[in-house]
Amino acid sequence: MYTIKEAAARTGIPIPLLRAWQSRYGVVTPTRTAAGYRLYDDAAIDRLRSMRTLVEAGWAPSNAARAILTGEAPAIAASADDPARSPTGGPPDNGATSRIDAFVGAAIALDSVRLERVLDDMFSRGSFERVTTDEVLPALTAIGDAWADGRLGVGAEHAASHAVLRRLAGAFQAAGRPAASVGAVLVGLPPGSRHELGALAFAVAGRRAGLPVLYLGPDLPAADWVATASDTRARAAVIGSPTGADAAPATDVALALRAENPSIVIAFGGRAADRASGRVSTAIVLPASLTDAVERMTASLGPKPGPRGRSA
Repeated sequence: MYTIKEAAARTGIPIPLLRAWQSRYGVVTPTRTAAGYRLYDDAAIDRLRSMRTLVEAGWAPSNAARAILTGEAPAIAASADDPARSPTGGPPDNGATSRIDAFVGAAIALDSVRLERVLDDMFSRGSFERVTTDEVLPALTAIGDAWADGRLGVGAEHAASHAVLRRLAGAFQAAGRPAASVGAVLVGLPPGSRHELGALAFAVAGRRAGLPVLYLGPDLPAADWVATASDTRARAAVIGSPTGADAAPATDVALALRAENPSIVIAFGGRAADRASGRVSTAIVLPASLTDAVERMTASLGPKPGPRGRSA
């Protein structure tokens, strides 16, 4: 049996990402000691290695987990007996774990300079989409865990979150042209929902991919969603549902949009997206990977309408 730290080392998966896969997709179910520590057996380690290999091969995490749990995943080649190697045959990327730990440590210390340096380091490691999916959003999950177990206070949590918010806002401004006045893809959060970083990250990735994103931000009443969709003749709405409490308001927004425009494409993102989509026919649940989410959204829109209703 292995602790979560040992499981991360043996699979090459950063602890926050391992926790996310566990809670969102149920790909493993660790046992717990009397003291509450998670323990992973060899079967769990094999599942996590398979999950990482499939995701690195381009699978959406939700699809990879489903295939693993149903036994439909393709056979994963060898290296499972070598704990020092990743499923792809190279050394595990423990640097991501170190950067996430450094971000949490800087937040605990209320060291804004270190927070910025860690974010600089993260964003220097690859594309916006990969770094945000694999490091930045898991780092925010780790911040939430640290707050929950009392290692940092609300002020530290806000300092870390706003450091990321500033980066995402800058990336959004740099990502491309503003949304068209007609045919926008609306992105935002339902009334009462304020955890906007996941929605803003999707807005950045969508804009970088050429989607006509109009970002509406957090805590927007359903009537204002409808009014904005009408004013812009929006083609789609991406409604964030990051917590269980957001699922019902997100559903209400979607139903209000559909009542006004039955043809509008509705997509949900966030941890509670599955719950939000239950009452909305043909609604899309976006994958956790930003790249996969943008690809799914783009495919759902189909050809861009041209003049007089023709497809462009």
